[in-house]
Amino acid sequence: MKTIAQLAELNVSYQLSPEWGEQPIIGSSREAYDIIFPFFPKETIALQEHFIVAYMNRGNRLIGVYQMSKGGVSSTVADSKIILATALKVVACSMILSHNHPSGALKPSESDIELTNRLKEGSKLLDISVLDHIIVTPKWGEYYSFADNAMV
Repeated sequence: MKTIAQLAELNVSYQLSPEWGEQPIIGSSREAYDIIFPFFPKETIALQEHFIVAYMNRGNRLIGVYQMSKGGVSSTVADSKIILATALKVVACSMILSHNHPSGALKPSESDIELTNRLKEGSKLLDISVLDHIIVTPKWGEYYSFADNAMV
């Protein structure tokens, strides 16, 4: 008799600590940048693109940060299905997308804009908001915010 194949499942772990209520509330692009930037590996931020997502609850309190992907010198894969599946798994109400440009250029590419719009539209169906998409460079303090530029 044939058996039904088991499906792989995305596992998310919660490592709650007594400080859980002290998770930061993100209220601006600068606050988001300050929280997300340390997750970019210092060793490769000037070499490879990385895609990182911060997930928040209804009060914009940080639930967690997910290191989505590591790519090449000019691109990385940001899989919409995995980004949204993770948002559902952690019961996020909003998220902030982020990736780096190893070249140091802050201007978003057409593919950056298309990805942001696709995730914004897809997440609406799930009642999840894309609050921002932040592009960072290897230089501390330099970033581009889609929200600050009325692009989300």
